Amino acid sequence: MTTTIQVSRKTRQLLDALKRRLSAKSYDEVIQKLMIEKLEIPTSMFGSNPKLSSFTEKEEEEFHELRLRD
Repeated sequence: MTTTIQVSRKTRQLLDALKRRLSAKSYDEVIQKLMIEKLEIPTSMFGSNPKLSSFTEKEEEEFHELRLRD
């Protein structure tokens, strides 16, 4: 499921610059990388069991919610 968000022209320019710098394929990828870094989510948590199949988008929406640190 996709959604549309509104950002200022300056934010769009910054996203474009980061997208090029990170060699990201999409703005979504840029935003996710920024959030993972800022929220200090360990990369070791992702893909820890290669035998498991990937979650569908619906499963992610229903069952996975990031818990922010207080």
